[in-house]
Parts: sequence; structure tokens; C-alpha cells
Amino acid sequence: MLRVSRPGGGRGRVKICGVRGAADVDAAAAAGAAYIGLVFFPKSPRHLGIAEARALALLAPPGLAKVALVVDPEDAALDAITVEVPLDMIQLHGAETPDRVRAVRARTGLPVMKAVGVRDAADLEAIARYEGVADQLLIDAKAPRGAALPGGNGIGFDHALIAGRTWRGPWMLAGGLTPGTVAEAMRLTGARQVDVSSGVEAAPGVKDPARIAAFCAAATGRPAPDGEAG
Repeated sequence: MLRVSRPGGGRGRVKICGVRGAADVDAAAAAGAAYIGLVFFPKSPRHLGIAEARALALLAPPGLAKVALVVDPEDAALDAITVEVPLDMIQLHGAETPDRVRAVRARTGLPVMKAVGVRDAADLEAIARYEGVADQLLIDAKAPRGAALPGGNGIGFDHALIAGRTWRGPWMLAGGLTPGTVAEAMRLTGARQVDVSSGVEAAPGVKDPARIAAFCAAATGRPAPDGEAG
């Protein structure tokens, strides 16, 4: 199981997903994020080539976990990514079955986080299928019908659907979170880990260091570096 140190004095851990440049990695590290997400999905404005992802992963300081986000990956694609990019975790964000989650973990030798989309109460049944199979769960807003992206759409879901619920093992909350909403979302859901992408961007795929700082401060309870707020 991947172990990442919790930000000192904080109450939550943050994943900054969709980093695309050295400045993004630096901002995430400075703000006390626990994870960065490297997106391997050509339809996404946050997509990285393998060489780009490797360079960013090598910039990450110790303790900042590197997560590869992939969508229904074929074995050859997984092999190409994991051979070249130093990673700590694989995030499956497609329609992967529990058996596929097991296979990806066995093939890569890495912990696997499985994203499960939620729109209404019926979607909660799918979460149980991955308990005890995935190393972590990502509870995200289900993408709109016909959407090009499975995540990172800047939409949320009714947090009352999961209020008071617990799952076996670590889980992370995602879906439309922003610096202004993340603390309340954590309070309502009991989430101890949160994931953000579009909520800390100035434009699709363009991270804003001040928003990253403000988001991490709100989620971890630590002051934003250099007194930044947003």
C-alpha cells in the first residue's frame, strides 16, 4: 500500500490533478499537496506525452506522490508509461471492471485507485464492487451523458448521497471542488482526501498557483504559502 506523509498539522490530503508544467509541480509541492496527477488521455486538455510526464515526475520532491491517470488502458500503453515514468500509483478513470483493476495492479506492481462516478443513489452500488479490490477509491461526479472527458469537467454531485457513509480502505472526494467549497464538502462527506483539477485552473489545462495554494490551505487547514488566498 502506498504511504504518503500527511501535510503537517493539516486535516486532509490533496491531489492536484492534471499538472502540465514545472510551475504546477512546484506550486503543488509548496502548497503541501500529497499527490500530483499526470493525465494520459489524448482528449483531455491536460494530456501529457510520456517524455513530458517523465520530466515532471522527476521534478517532484520526495513525499509528493505521482499518480498516472489512464482511461481503459491497454496493456501496451500501461507498459510504456510505467517503464518510462517513475510513478507511485495508477488511477483508473474509465469503465474498468474489478477484474481489470486486479490485473492492472498485478501487471504494474503499483497501487491502483479506481474512480467511480456518482450522479444519484443508484450509482452508489458500483462503489461496493471495488471495495477490497482497489487500493483506493475516487468518488467523483459522473460525467454528463455524451461528455468527452470522464472527469475534470468541473461539475459536482449531491454530497448528501454519501454523507455518513464509510468504505473499507482509503478514498478520495472529487468533482467540481474549488478553494471556496472544498472545506464544506469535506465536512459534509467526512472525506479526508480530495482531488481537484479544473477548480484550480485559470483556463482548461492552465493551473493557477494562487488557486492551488488557496485550495490546499482550505483542505489541509494550513496557511497558504506567502499569504496567498483565493
